[in-house]
Amino acid sequence: MSSVAYLVFVHYGFYKLVIKSMRRVKIIGTGSYVPEKVLTNRDLEKIVDTSDEWIRTRTGMSERHIASEKDKASDLAIKAAHRALKDNNIPSEDIDIILVATATPDMFFPSTACFVQSSIGTKRSVAFDISAACSGYIFALSVAEQYIKSGKYTTVLLVSTEVCSRYIDWTDRNTCVLFGDGAAATVLKGVNGNRKDGIISTHIYSDGRYADLLYMRGGGSSYPLNHESIDNKLHFLKMKGNALFKIAVKNMTEVAREALAFNGYKISDIDLLIPHQANKRIIDAVAKNLDIPQEKIFINIEKYGNTSAVSIPLALDEALKEGRIEKGDLILMVAFGGGLTWGSALIKW
Repeated sequence: MSSVAYLVFVHYGFYKLVIKSMRRVKIIGTGSYVPEKVLTNRDLEKIVDTSDEWIRTRTGMSERHIASEKDKASDLAIKAAHRALKDNNIPSEDIDIILVATATPDMFFPSTACFVQSSIGTKRSVAFDISAACSGYIFALSVAEQYIKSGKYTTVLLVSTEVCSRYIDWTDRNTCVLFGDGAAATVLKGVNGNRKDGIISTHIYSDGRYADLLYMRGGGSSYPLNHESIDNKLHFLKMKGNALFKIAVKNMTEVAREALAFNGYKISDIDLLIPHQANKRIIDAVAKNLDIPQEKIFINIEKYGNTSAVSIPLALDEALKEGRIEKGDLILMVAFGGGLTWGSALIKW
């Protein structure tokens, strides 16, 4: 290689590096879908020993949506995906990669993302699932951010979908009152320039020492499906609520502060906090720790319950449609889930 060719090569490589460093990741479309069937607290009173007052006081929930027997996680995901694409008239052929965040996939394989890909007609896009329980959306958002900023892909369809009702023991009042079904999608795109809007940063963590606080033992290689696993109810979600509560509050508070400090912001700079909708008392405790007023927090837990990885993108879609988010707003998202996993995302709208 001649010295001139080498200089051109180095210059071009440096130019690409600068362009990549300037690339921002923006959310250009959102959409969500929840099943028609609604299960109220009054309905649950007829199923287990509980009451509307008990549920509302301890969780903040009044109702949740439940998928029909024929609905799969991919069915919900596809509806949300189409709505997100339609939100900004985004052609499906523009999608480079499809990420599906779910803890309740259609099956172990193929991935639920492949079923979504087949439906929306993106024949050549990469498609795979991400499993991080209730933190799934933040984890997938972080993965999408890295792919786009690296220059590998430009447009990402991120879908969260959960059919939690299939893994609930409806005789266990400590868990059956909490969860609901649904799906939500966001379309992310890489754009160049030195403006400040888009995803500012994501921060994700895991700690397997606390795996026994929220889990489902049955179905995998440890406890495969058999008569014994069914008789022992190993295919239902199990949770140690009190221990999980304390760790969730601590970790979400810390990761929220980290996102702000990392980018030179203060708590008072936040325009809207969108937390994982797991329990109203957890949200209140995090808000108290951060000293964020209620009017700066988006909460819809009373309508949907805990929809796991769906809760944050579902809340984001609703917040946008209700006019709670305006251009230039600073949005902070925080989540925790089984694993344990937790994370935050800071976005300038």
